Amino acid sequence: MKIYIIWLIGVILWNYGYPTARPIEDVLAAIILSFVSFGLKKYLKL
Repeated sequence: MKIYIIWLIGVILWNYGYPTARPIEDVLAAIILSFVSFGLKKYLKL
């Protein structure tokens, strides 16, 4: 659950930080953040 919260915060920050981003950029950002969250899950052993 902690990793999901980190991912959600990342997506929210992306959307507020880049409000003019195209939809494809939003999707790519969410995918990249999901890979980061999987990496964190392995690294932190959560």
